[in-house]
Amino acid sequence: MTAGARPTEVKIPALGVAAPVLAIEPVHAVLTPPSDPSTVGWWSGGAAPGATRGSAVITGHAVHTGGGAFDPLGKLTPGAVVQVTTSAGQLQYKVTTVTTYRKATLARRAAQLFDQSAAGRLVLVTCEDWNGQVYLSNVVVIALPMA
Repeated sequence: MTAGARPTEVKIPALGVAAPVLAIEPVHAVLTPPSDPSTVGWWSGGAAPGATRGSAVITGHAVHTGGGAFDPLGKLTPGAVVQVTTSAGQLQYKVTTVTTYRKATLARRAAQLFDQSAAGRLVLVTCEDWNGQVYLSNVVVIALPMA
């Protein structure tokens, strides 16, 4: 079983995304991306990219005025490639699903979406549906390792 390695950068060529990755931990069961919106956060308590089991969760800000690393995440389509640079080298993932969940639905489905017993995969998360005051939804992208 491969343990995976700490991610240092995420690239999504189809969207022109390239962002450094910092390790983050949940606070009161909420995983908040780093305060710098151009940086994304990896849930260091979960799987690492390249692990044979578990969801490697990376979350980034969407900024309604622009400048968030994951601003365009909702435009991703199945089949797109996500590249993750880790301390052990480069990994490539192929997007299988892109789903927008209302906040309450995401909370109910969190155990399934961030499952640590699933076959190794990458899960990218950001906010969506700015209503002028708050984001109402989250985009969740699931990608599987490419052979």
